[in-house]
Amino acid sequence: MSQYNMIKASIDSIETFGLVDGPGIRVVVFFNGCKLRCKYCHNPEMWSRGKNNYTPEQLVQRIKRCQPYFQNKGGVTFSGGEPLLHDQFIIETAKLLKEDNIHIALDTAGVGNGNYEEILKYIDLIILDIKHTTEEGYKKITGQNIDMVEKFIEVVNKLDKKVWIRQVIIPEITDSYEYIDSLVEYLKKIKNIERVDFLPFHRLGREKYMTLNIPYPYEDKVEMDKEKCNKLYKVFLEKFKNK
Repeated sequence: MSQYNMIKASIDSIETFGLVDGPGIRVVVFFNGCKLRCKYCHNPEMWSRGKNNYTPEQLVQRIKRCQPYFQNKGGVTFSGGEPLLHDQFIIETAKLLKEDNIHIALDTAGVGNGNYEEILKYIDLIILDIKHTTEEGYKKITGQNIDMVEKFIEVVNKLDKKVWIRQVIIPEITDSYEYIDSLVEYLKKIKNIERVDFLPFHRLGREKYMTLNIPYPYEDKVEMDKEKCNKLYKVFLEKFKNK
């Protein structure tokens, strides 16, 4: 039996023609399990680990079927949930993918089980979700402490990894000019940022909470006005390029 068949991970779903989770056309693998409980999360069904249903070899076989579509820019994105909770699985799968020189992106909140340096050896791009810039704000949104993601950022910087940033813009929480200033300041600590995206808060995951009998945390919030979000983004870009 191959060493890889001894490791399994809980995977919720696999998207075979992803266009927004990294460069080019990508296979996006959604792992189950997450330590955070973000109030705007639209995938609460992925919070629990669930049944382990894939070995690295099985996942790589599925990915390779799509390899002709990758061309020069595409590849694989590990997403979730939180892929960092499946550290050994990610490492072994990435080793196999690198035998074919397949580009690997990691879409993460930066909160896993550690072992980050070994994982990131094989990762070409990190898509990092910024929840909030302050300890208090981070705790209110996620239920966890910000120091966990700080440890991940230290390793990202040490290994000089390329980074894309994602920031959800939430009414009355992250939609102020004061918050934009704090975001510009916070991002100074992260090296090699190639791109920053603002994602307007939406309520598309609300029905999932209802189905799972989980109270929807932002029941009182309206969706983020996209025009205002765009204005904030322009302000951010102007300040960020001069940081």
